[in-house]
Amino acid sequence: MVRTDVSTWDGRSVVDARSPEGVRRGERRGNGERRRTGERSTLERAERALSWGLAAVMVVASVAGLWVEGLYRDPRAVAEMFRGYDLVALLLVAPVLVATLLPALRGSPRTRLVRAGVLAYGAYAYALVVFGASFNDAFLLHVAAFALSVFGLGLGLAAIGATAIGRSFGPRTPTRAVAVILGVLAASLAAMWGVGAIRFAVADVVPTEGSMLVVPIGMTHLGWVLDLALLVPAYALAAVLLWRRSPWGNVLGTVLLIAGVGQQIGYMVALVFQSRAAIPGASAFDPIEPFITLAFAVGAGLLLANVTAPRAPEGRDGPVGR
Repeated sequence: MVRTDVSTWDGRSVVDARSPEGVRRGERRGNGERRRTGERSTLERAERALSWGLAAVMVVASVAGLWVEGLYRDPRAVAEMFRGYDLVALLLVAPVLVATLLPALRGSPRTRLVRAGVLAYGAYAYALVVFGASFNDAFLLHVAAFALSVFGLGLGLAAIGATAIGRSFGPRTPTRAVAVILGVLAASLAAMWGVGAIRFAVADVVPTEGSMLVVPIGMTHLGWVLDLALLVPAYALAAVLLWRRSPWGNVLGTVLLIAGVGQQIGYMVALVFQSRAAIPGASAFDPIEPFITLAFAVGAGLLLANVTAPRAPEGRDGPVGR
């Protein structure tokens, strides 16, 4: 007679792995793991296809914005800001995205996180363009870049598998130090934009642009919406998850910080474009910006530097304590 179960110390019965029932359960678990692996592989292939499309669209749209005279039919200050973003997309963002798609690099956890960060940057940057720019000849290109960024990011995060990627971070990853960085960034953005909104509600004081960019109130409104609705909650959530040493904290924190580095570089370049175009009130340099950019870069660097080869799982739900 084959023994099918044994009693545990608390009186519960568990199936002996050597019994027929144990073998069947093992097979079912194995089939489930293979299905999940196949699904993640399918999602990753789709995400890579969207990323290739984004890189191509980004290059074409950026070249058009930089070299087609009068493409942006907005006030001169706004047009120069968008052209600054186009230069960053052409010379930095698109090349980094393509590099993460090369066969020699694309399989590593670090590369997948960087690519997700680039897609997050694209979602934010092109949201500013599609919702903030006047209708222009590159409208469909900008909408395509926005859609490819959003859906590519969604597929990429689904394909990553937070628990698996979480095992790629070394045990000495300074998650709480990075959590503090993200927490400060979240609180700073919430305070800057929130105070202006409250003053308007209480004293009817029209908010002014919080940055040194010269833009109309409509663009200020859009930037505040994106920051308060997307960035502040995302930074705060990532900070909490990192503090609790959750695998999703590692993933979200890395993605958001990489995207933030791109956003800060885009801001600094846009300032230079506005200044070179002699926009009244424009300044080529924001004295606090290097410190903000450094905070994003240090946070991203601390996380990426601790990505190693994936460790073997220590249980069905991943390593204990991660």
